Amino acid sequence: MHQYYIPSLWRGHSFFVPRHPFKLLNMHDRWRRQADLLKLSHATKQRLEWFIFYETRAGHNASQTARHFGISTKTFHKWNNIFDRKNLKLLEDRDKAPKHVRQKEITPEEESRIIDLRKKHIRWGKLKLKKIYKDTYLEEVSSWKIQYTIKKYKLYYHPIKNEKLQKKRKRNQKKKRITELSKKQYPGFLINFDTIVIYLNRTKRYIFTGIDSVSKVAFARMYTNKSSYNARDFLLRMHYLLEGKMLNAGHDNGSEFHKLFSSTLKELNIAQYFSRPHTPKDNPVCEKFNQTLQQEFIQLGNMTDDCAEFNRLLTEWLIEYNFVRPHQALGYSTPIQFTEKTLKVLPMWSSRAFY
Repeated sequence: MHQYYIPSLWRGHSFFVPRHPFKLLNMHDRWRRQADLLKLSHATKQRLEWFIFYETRAGHNASQTARHFGISTKTFHKWNNIFDRKNLKLLEDRDKAPKHVRQKEITPEEESRIIDLRKKHIRWGKLKLKKIYKDTYLEEVSSWKIQYTIKKYKLYYHPIKNEKLQKKRKRNQKKKRITELSKKQYPGFLINFDTIVIYLNRTKRYIFTGIDSVSKVAFARMYTNKSSYNARDFLLRMHYLLEGKMLNAGHDNGSEFHKLFSSTLKELNIAQYFSRPHTPKDNPVCEKFNQTLQQEFIQLGNMTDDCAEFNRLLTEWLIEYNFVRPHQALGYSTPIQFTEKTLKVLPMWSSRAFY
């Protein structure tokens, strides 16, 4: 007969009862703990703090919560509608990449023809091949399609040498992002640039815009195209307007802000910073100015494809914007009033304006 040992439940502590009872965290501390375990981003944890403050210190007052964290009430309600107490990952930023991207418009027949011409003339550039293509097939083809095909099939005279050269260029052209800049709150420290595209009567017009991120002193001008040549012209005008008080320039990744624009910034000893791809919130001050320009000037009947006439009217509006219009961000003072002690601004009348 076998004998089994059964532990007694009458000793100092039961087999089923822990020696040290667990301390249950409150709901908000559990949220913070869960956010750490899920490795959520800093922005998501900050949004989580909104709702903890909202349910504790603010007493479910959305306006008080928004003022405390320096956000708009609209932004708070937007995330409050998304917030799920059982799924904190919903507070993460959404993917801003477009769902439908533009597809390549080159046809297989065009590709085949370009390949044949490139192989016959391996040392010729895309513009020469464009001319030969038209003479041979009696059809137009863009130089972009030729360049795309050459790059896709690596149709170079020295493919390995060309690949090394491209890598070297990429290393030399590493962009400084605006997130790397430690922003300082005084006029002239950061000037933001952008471009507005306007469609009118089957024509395109481009409005270059620039604004001081602190004082909100702004300038704009229309051009027929957005080449780096015109971007340089706009930069020099803005530089003259601010009497050279420009330390840093921030903008998106548009082609107009390369080549001549970049080289001119170097000549003027102005640091250049790029926004992150598909991230307009990296340039919010200029985006807001663009919206104001369209709502308070263009949409009120001032749009014309005549650049000279448009710039004349725009100059008058810019004088009102900088000298008369109160700005909420400046405590309802004008940009000129805000900068009169720190930044002398020259008159904005164009040299070609007649009045």
